[in-house]
Amino acid sequence: MEANMPKRKEPGKSLRIKVISMGNAEVGKSCIIKRYCEKRFVSKYLATIGIDYGVTKVQVRDREIKVNIFDMAGHPFFYEVRNEFYKDTQGVILVYDVGQKDTFDALDAWLAEMKQELGPHGNMENIVFVVCANKIDCPKHRSVDESEGRLWAESKGFLYFETSAQTGEGINEMFQGR
Repeated sequence: MEANMPKRKEPGKSLRIKVISMGNAEVGKSCIIKRYCEKRFVSKYLATIGIDYGVTKVQVRDREIKVNIFDMAGHPFFYEVRNEFYKDTQGVILVYDVGQKDTFDALDAWLAEMKQELGPHGNMENIVFVVCANKIDCPKHRSVDESEGRLWAESKGFLYFETSAQTGEGINEMFQGR
């Protein structure tokens, strides 16, 4: 994601970017963000109430970038809270659980919600989208093949990564766009 982010001309000043996570409840959005920002995994499930927030600093060339990540609750109940956070987004992490086909099928609805909230003048073309196939550490329960997820992402021009918040596999690569 970082390699595709906008550049500003003020040398030495840190750049801030806004990233949001979207996806159904219990797909691992919060765990992915905690793994990346805090380098830890929380095994006990705690539903996100409204919005959670993570921030981390990254170096891109000689520039410090503050990545502000808004972890949006996946439950439909929190729609009214979520809809305030779509504006001014530079990056989106679309997360699904590889063991739950319905979470993959719901990705189109998440994109539709974002498009609706941005309104007729909202532009999604300048946003970097990453599809995150999470929970790959549970291969026995896999119901969405890598090829299916990758094909869906690529058909929309999105980046695709397979991750495990539990083991950390693919997390740094996803955030660094490698």
